[in-house]
Amino acid sequence: MCGIVGYIGKRVAIPILVDGLKKLEYRGYDSAGVAVLDCEKIVVSKSVGKLVALEGELGQDYSQASIGIGHTRWATHGRPSQLNAHPHCDCKQDFVVVHNGIIENYLELKDKLIEKGHKFASETDTEVLAHLLEDYFEGDLEGAMRKVLKTIRGSFAMVALRRQEPDKLVAARKDSPMVVGLGDGEFFIASDITAILNYTRKVYILDDGEMVVITEEGVKVTDFEGNSRTKEVYDVKWDAVAAEKGGYEHFMLKEIHEQPKALRDTVLGRLEEERVVLQEVDLTLDELAQINKVYIVACGTAWHAGLVGKTLIERWARLPVEVDIASEFRYRSPLVDEHTLVVVVSQSGETADTLAALREAKNRGARVVAVTNVVGSTVSREAHDVIFTWAGPEIAVASTKAYTTQLEGMVLLGLYLAQVKGSLPSEKIGEIIEALKKIPAQVQELLDQEDLIKDLAKSFAKVENTFFIGRSLDWAVAMEGSLKLKEISYIHAEAYAAGELKHGTLALITEETPVIALATQRDVYEKTISNVKEVKARDAKVIGLTYEGNTSMAKSVDHVIYIPETLDELSPMLTVIPLQLLSYYVSVARGCDVDKPRNLAKSVTVE
Repeated sequence: MCGIVGYIGKRVAIPILVDGLKKLEYRGYDSAGVAVLDCEKIVVSKSVGKLVALEGELGQDYSQASIGIGHTRWATHGRPSQLNAHPHCDCKQDFVVVHNGIIENYLELKDKLIEKGHKFASETDTEVLAHLLEDYFEGDLEGAMRKVLKTIRGSFAMVALRRQEPDKLVAARKDSPMVVGLGDGEFFIASDITAILNYTRKVYILDDGEMVVITEEGVKVTDFEGNSRTKEVYDVKWDAVAAEKGGYEHFMLKEIHEQPKALRDTVLGRLEEERVVLQEVDLTLDELAQINKVYIVACGTAWHAGLVGKTLIERWARLPVEVDIASEFRYRSPLVDEHTLVVVVSQSGETADTLAALREAKNRGARVVAVTNVVGSTVSREAHDVIFTWAGPEIAVASTKAYTTQLEGMVLLGLYLAQVKGSLPSEKIGEIIEALKKIPAQVQELLDQEDLIKDLAKSFAKVENTFFIGRSLDWAVAMEGSLKLKEISYIHAEAYAAGELKHGTLALITEETPVIALATQRDVYEKTISNVKEVKARDAKVIGLTYEGNTSMAKSVDHVIYIPETLDELSPMLTVIPLQLLSYYVSVARGCDVDKPRNLAKSVTVE
């Protein structure tokens, strides 16, 4: 989830590149860089931090080159630094590359290139691409790029420039977006339409598996094998603000729809047939044998992900787990020592309470694993081990894709611990991995039912109180659904373990109080239905969530939302999707500020 822009034409390239990067900075903002071809030399300028730092580096006396590429980064491989910022070059400074996505087999390729004598300057997966182009080059950039595409695995959008071919840009995409802008004797390439709207509204939208060669004479689109592709010109009618949001009305809706890709990216390179690969975590069997307790510490939405993690780790790794709110953890003298594994969860990696809990745990001798979205964040630097979620920047205050990728991170950690301990047979791990691979497509199935949720949301527009109920993992997701609704629609919402209704909460149930009942945990399904009948007996309107094919629930509720069939342990990544959409559309119906709800901030950096 970074930003790419490229230009070839008659104008000075750098102002166009910088202007495009400004429009893309919402996609990544920990470092930025540009590369231009000037007087037969590749000139690269890079800076850490937001784009303004790069502008300061460039000054006013910049190159007059008319071909170049630029990038604004959201770090995945290697912390934010000048060396890790894009663009990246090969050993001889003949090739320069910018790249979005993840090269899954980059370590294996890097080792082979080093054996051949290549020298690497960064920690990134992207630099491998520049060295591969150098290694495979046999006469033209286009041919070298095709060989690279056959070698790499993962998701990517990339653009390359060669010093000796000053009139050519070559680009390719797989799973990461890319568009080509068509001008009069000039052409643009970018990871998002918003970057080029100031210059053209006519674009080619590249499809997966397509490669493009751009010169001042025109644009040639082929598949990865070199077969010609015919593209229709798309005439952009959005304004600049809508384009930044990808045509969506709000960032929150855009980020809800980015979840299939985010979930795919989080497991890229981490799943084998019957084995999880977590290169960032290095717990040996001997070290794990010394662990007798696990704490999961987080705030808000991340805490809800931790509640799911508790069940998964206890069920799979057979370790006792306690989940604590970070703001309470260090003030109650937690029983933490060198035999404790502490898992801290934070989207930003800068959450003040979570960071304080991490430091308290380390002071007491605990091993700390972080689950975070931001490479180079304080949490990622201070933890012993890190699982990055690779969700990309999340702009809306209400977390969506960060939460689902945190859930996926908990699945990976639970399986990893079970794998090291040998507490799950490899066949069972393989079964879970197979189901996990299907989750992104199943999330997309749910997103395709968006209009049904939108219609349902209309009945909530004037509601003032709502209850969410569920058992086991459904209760954890109910808490997240409740938080989403209250934080962006301002409806009072509470989540309860369904079995607790009769211990007081039933007194609040009336016909004006809708209840959302989650029922995906098969071992407690009948008990959940009994609780549903209790609220129906008090005239509540009930919306149920369960698996496709379960026709019995429709007999007990007013409306059913069906999710695709999966393992019960993985269902939270699916059940939360309709709850996110429901909260979003209720907020819109009530005229609330969806992306910036009152009194709330995205990253909480004070206690």
